[in-house]
Amino acid sequence: MEYQFLEEAKRELVNGHAKKRHPFRYFTLATIEDGKPRQRTVVLRKTLIDLSLVFFTDSRTQKIEDLKQQNVCSALFYHPKQLLQLRITGKAELITDKDEIATYWHTVQESSKKDYTTDRAPGTAIKNPDLVSYSKEDAHFCPVKIIPTSIEYLRLKRPNHIRVLFTKKDDDWSGEFLVP
Repeated sequence: MEYQFLEEAKRELVNGHAKKRHPFRYFTLATIEDGKPRQRTVVLRKTLIDLSLVFFTDSRTQKIEDLKQQNVCSALFYHPKQLLQLRITGKAELITDKDEIATYWHTVQESSKKDYTTDRAPGTAIKNPDLVSYSKEDAHFCPVKIIPTSIEYLRLKRPNHIRVLFTKKDDDWSGEFLVP
């Protein structure tokens, strides 16, 4: 019975990148820096068949440094109309294959490509945001894949909330209901 909730989670994650206005399009990514959690919002770019999630970032960001030090991370999704929360824990993998990077780069809108070409790294202090300069040659584009190890599904509803923890071992998912 619990697998119907895993199938629903899969559908919602696919819709998150396929439908521009879907609430799962933006999610909270948590990493660890010096033993402390760091959170930020990122854009879901792709949900792969194995439920791996792909997002894009600048290779010079703090999140990349965090993931190089410790590749565990957490992704939090919330759908306010459905009162559905998914909490995904997994391992991040920086995509380094040049062909795969090129494939993802071609999906970035032309107007957004400049976001990966600033002369200075994101987060660098500046005096005026109108004076940010861009490079025509250097792109610091970095796709990142989150390979999930667990998915916690929580639906708030009456008469009973539903909470299910799915854990991945090898290529198989097992699920168990939890007290909400």
